[in-house]
Amino acid sequence: MKHIRALQVALATSITITSASVWSQTGEASGAPAASATAASASAAPETGRKANRALRRKVYAAIGKHKEISAGDLSVIAKDGAVTLGGTVTDAQQIKQVEDIVKAVPGVTSVTNKLTVNKPLGGM
Repeated sequence: MKHIRALQVALATSITITSASVWSQTGEASGAPAASATAASASAAPETGRKANRALRRKVYAAIGKHKEISAGDLSVIAKDGAVTLGGTVTDAQQIKQVEDIVKAVPGVTSVTNKLTVNKPLGGM
């Protein structure tokens, strides 16, 4: 039992020394910190894009929500880099164009793909 504990301590010490040695070698190179910072910012870039897409999506929903005659609960909004895709149903055919015009007026929207349809009542009238 004591032998296993001694091996664990020796292994932990070895890993600590090796990682400290590797860390100090990469820290000494003049380009390494910049490369690490670049890699960190590159990994953060997609998160920023997702945040921007979510923010634009919220703006679109808020703009549609200001028009009480439109049921925003039946709409879906997908935003990606300024391109917005609308899906779902509206109660009146005129609302399809109205929703599209509302979305086009939202700051940050570069294009709108409208896949809205009219929700027909049961009976097909």
